[in-house]
Amino acid sequence: MSPRRRRAHAAASRPRWMERPLAGLVEALGRGVGRLPPAAADRLGRWVGLLAYLCLSRRRAVALANLTLAFGGTGNPRELRALARRSFEHLGVTAAECCRLFFGRPGLLLGKVQVDGLSHLKAAMAQERGALLFTAHFGNWELLAAAHVLAGYPLSVVIRPLDNPALEALLARCRERVHLRLIPKREALREVVAALGRGEMVGILLDQNATLREGVFVPFFGRLASTSKGLALLAQKTGAPVVPIFIHREADGTPRVTVEPPVPLQQSGDREADTRANTAAFTRIIERHIAAHPEQWFWVHRRWKTRPPGEG
Repeated sequence: MSPRRRRAHAAASRPRWMERPLAGLVEALGRGVGRLPPAAADRLGRWVGLLAYLCLSRRRAVALANLTLAFGGTGNPRELRALARRSFEHLGVTAAECCRLFFGRPGLLLGKVQVDGLSHLKAAMAQERGALLFTAHFGNWELLAAAHVLAGYPLSVVIRPLDNPALEALLARCRERVHLRLIPKREALREVVAALGRGEMVGILLDQNATLREGVFVPFFGRLASTSKGLALLAQKTGAPVVPIFIHREADGTPRVTVEPPVPLQQSGDREADTRANTAAFTRIIERHIAAHPEQWFWVHRRWKTRPPGEG
């Protein structure tokens, strides 16, 4: 069964009457946390993350397996467990920040964001082809998207809608509150090309497992990972500059955005080879940022799930 069919089956088997109450509960909790003082919200988020690490055994096992794949040759099991715990705590703090961003006063959080390399983005936008921005589920990626207002350019973000329509509607309202335009993944090609034609920025998350049909295999922490080829194909088709942009939380809690120069694209005329080479270049940049702050990546996702044909 394909991933899309599995998601559809899971959604169909879930009682529909639960969807709206669940979304209402999430909204109520979000509004409550969003009203807390920043320090209290962060402490609560860290505690919730630690509780999740202790209680969610399946997700903890996925995180530890991923960390072992990535760092097993250099880290001992105790260090990897400590890193997994910190990554859960980071996710808890990120969730609390999102409550403040979406249900509190966004300007208070955005006012603390520091940006390095904004000149790279301005130079890319000056080409008047729009810009393809890529990042990862790293740091607080929702805050990164909201921080586009600091650059002054409109931003559309490619998303995969949630399986719960009521939760998806709530999240869409929250994202629209910080002036994001959402592009569902199923409609991405036409909408992305149109946004670039208007000279806008388009954000793409490039760090999740892709199906065999959607991805190409490129190295990621020393192991082949199926990675979406969509960004490379769009860049090769449109000529829009591809700008890496990431956010991380510094030791004192300051959110720092780093904008890198546009990635030079390989354009040899061999579409398949170019797509693989460019996707590998994007993935190396993602890996570099994760390696610098490993506790701030989304290790609970099965990044290496799809395997090359013939591999056990």
